[in-house]
Amino acid sequence: MKFSRAYLLVAIVSIFEHVQSSLTLDSLARDVERVESIREIKDVTKTFAQLAQFGEWREMSKLFTSEGLFEWGNQTAVGPQAIATKLRNTAGNMDGIHPGSLNTMIIENPVISLSEDGQSAKGRWNGIRFMGDGAGGTLIQGGTYENGYQLVDGKWYITHLGYHAMYSGPYKGGWRNVGGALPLVPYHYTPESVGIPIPTPLGDPSPTEATAAGLSHRISRMNDEDDVRNLQHAYGFYIDRRMWSDVVDLFASDGSVHIRNVGIHSGAGGIRKSLEERMGPEGLTQGINNDHPIFGLIVEVHPNGKQALARGIEVGMIGDTKTRAASWEFNVFRNHFVKENGLWKLKKVDVTPLIVADYYQGWGNGSLAPLNDHVPHFLDITVQKSDALKGPRNRTDIDLEDLERRLRRSAAYDGAENNSHAYGFYADDLVCAGFGYLFAKKGHKASPFAGYFQTPERITQACFASYGTNRSTLRSSISFHWRPQPVILVSEDGRSATLRARLLQPSTSTTKAGSFNNAIYHDQVVLEDGKWRLWSVTIDEFYWQSSSWEGGWSAANPRNSSAPNPAPAAWISKYPPDISLVGVGDRESTFRGGSGNFIEWPDIQRMWFQYRNPVSGRLPEYYWPGCVPCKAKPEWALTANGYQEPATGPDGS
Repeated sequence: MKFSRAYLLVAIVSIFEHVQSSLTLDSLARDVERVESIREIKDVTKTFAQLAQFGEWREMSKLFTSEGLFEWGNQTAVGPQAIATKLRNTAGNMDGIHPGSLNTMIIENPVISLSEDGQSAKGRWNGIRFMGDGAGGTLIQGGTYENGYQLVDGKWYITHLGYHAMYSGPYKGGWRNVGGALPLVPYHYTPESVGIPIPTPLGDPSPTEATAAGLSHRISRMNDEDDVRNLQHAYGFYIDRRMWSDVVDLFASDGSVHIRNVGIHSGAGGIRKSLEERMGPEGLTQGINNDHPIFGLIVEVHPNGKQALARGIEVGMIGDTKTRAASWEFNVFRNHFVKENGLWKLKKVDVTPLIVADYYQGWGNGSLAPLNDHVPHFLDITVQKSDALKGPRNRTDIDLEDLERRLRRSAAYDGAENNSHAYGFYADDLVCAGFGYLFAKKGHKASPFAGYFQTPERITQACFASYGTNRSTLRSSISFHWRPQPVILVSEDGRSATLRARLLQPSTSTTKAGSFNNAIYHDQVVLEDGKWRLWSVTIDEFYWQSSSWEGGWSAANPRNSSAPNPAPAAWISKYPPDISLVGVGDRESTFRGGSGNFIEWPDIQRMWFQYRNPVSGRLPEYYWPGCVPCKAKPEWALTANGYQEPATGPDGS
């Protein structure tokens, strides 16, 4: 396919590929502001979704510029007042305000591209919206956003919210494609430009009033934000697997869990009791699904650098195949964190349940739990510039190069996330050259049920071998590749990172209702030739699957123990991988194409982690740091190619 013309100059090197002699307080201040901009753009969009949960139409409209365009499928509105009216009218009683109603809007998986002058940006997002009026009416709709943003008087606003509707339908019967076969939604980026979310600006930086101390404070805030985000996302993964010992480790000694309309539990014993009472004993057994994907996470670090808040959306997908029980939970969390001895810890988990619904009945008639009348406070998404930190502009006790290194580490977090989500969007559309050329020159990727292919060319050709070359740009069905909830660990020099994320896979079709699957990605990214590139991508799939929309995740039957292991992908006989899943050894042995006994839902697949517990350093049962095939292919490792392996967490001592 032909890619849309990038508005960024691909030849521009990364913002952080400076000649050391060019680093000044003015240039560092400009760099800091641009990394902050990427994050504020994300937070503005996530806030739009969080406000929708409670029908805050006016506040949502204030996130737009005075001439901002709201485009929802074939409906449009211009300017905040018209946008607020359109939002109100299109939601009706499915607004999150009426008792028993639900309006959980999720906007996730951002790919953000800042302009050269730092004054505007574009962003691509996935979206899904769960709606109900509490009186029988329901709607599920989803699609892709291509948005525009503008910096006005130091604050980011939406100039164009462009929602492309792709699937829609009521709860009973489920969703299907909107309008039949689905076209590609044009990309605002190319495989080249996506690795440069922040291009190097032309010209000299403007003189800044910022001080070295003020910039240090702002960089620390972003570093802390990354740690808190990782902690919250790791908490979610531990919850999914009922790893209660690891969950308890994440709390401060006086930590607590508050579940509104349920109760409060404090201290390690109380927290464990709360987990067991709500979700069952430690560990998953056959047929138990306890997934709680986290979406739209916003982190606010207190100016003192010792406290933080995190607010987000949690969607529980709960079930037991033995009893066929299954349910949905829609929650808002607003959690408190503290920093003790250099480590961030959970202080209070504060969850507001919105709707609990039986899977087979849905949420059309409201919640099985008590109705919620509480709106958790929203967070301040305005970047704190630390102007109050006055003093000498160039303090001799502050090393500008070290500040740049610390800033580079937070920029790496955003660069890794950009590539991760761009990969997911290209995989949705099966744009083989698209995701192939997201990889570094020696990058490698696991093709499902096949093995690993190295180099962008081989990765691209493996995709063609698997899916063919004559695909129509109109699709009768799509399996989406959402990659939410990343835990991103960055190297000390900010040139490499590991990333662990979900694969949450909603699907859609013209002929049958969509459904969900779940898997885990284990990735690495590097900064190569001034661009962020994928170094290694492994997909462990699947941990659970829905048999259908009607049956959901609890309709699966155990696999016949005498059945032979499923064969690896047939196409590899014509295009063999550089190393097969069998060649990787035990790490991939229980997945299809591996060397051992295949494990299939509702049996519980082994869950691998690249990192230790981020507070206690506890090793997970299945621990695999670094890239997955690198024990079999040590020449593929980061360290064999001039990069650092990011630290995997405290050593537990």
